[in-house]
Amino acid sequence: MKKNLVLIGMMGVGKSTVGRFMSKKLKMPFKDLDRQIEKLESLTIKEIFDLKGEPYFRNLEEAEILKIIKKKGRVIALGGGTFINQKVRKNIKKTCFSVWLDLPPEKIFSRVKKNKRRPLLSQAKSIKDVEKIYLNRKKIYALSDYRLNCANKSIKQIASEIEKIYENL
Repeated sequence: MKKNLVLIGMMGVGKSTVGRFMSKKLKMPFKDLDRQIEKLESLTIKEIFDLKGEPYFRNLEEAEILKIIKKKGRVIALGGGTFINQKVRKNIKKTCFSVWLDLPPEKIFSRVKKNKRRPLLSQAKSIKDVEKIYLNRKKIYALSDYRLNCANKSIKQIASEIEKIYENL
C-alpha cells in the first residue's frame, strides 16, 4: 500500500482542486480535511472559528488528521494551518509524502480576496496581509518532503509533476 500523499500550503493555492485531480489520476481515495471537519461540525470553517474559536478548531483539526493518516493510500488536502502543528507535522513526516503547493502571496491574494469562507484571510485587505501569513508559514511549509512552485502552471502540469515524484518513492 502506497504512502498517503499530503498536500500542504496556504489557503487558495489549490490543495483541494489538485487533491481531487490526483485522487482520480492515482486511483486513490481523496480526503479534504476542512470539508471533513465541516461535515462533522455541521458548520463552515469560518463559523467554527467565529462560534467556537481557533483553539477549538485546531484541536479538532489535529484529532481528525491523525485519524485520517492512519489509513494508507489516500490523497489528503490539509487546511492552510494544519502543517504548523508540530505533532501533526511529525506524524505526516513519518508516515506520508508531503508536497507544498507554493504560490507567491500576490497570486494567493487575487484568489482569496473575494472568498469570505477563509477565516484567517477574510480580513486580508492587501497583499501585505497575505504576505505576513505566508512569511510566517513558509519556513514550516519548507519542512515538507517536496516544494512545488505552482505559479503559472495548470492543474494538469502540477499533477503530472507530483505524479512523477510520487510514483518513484
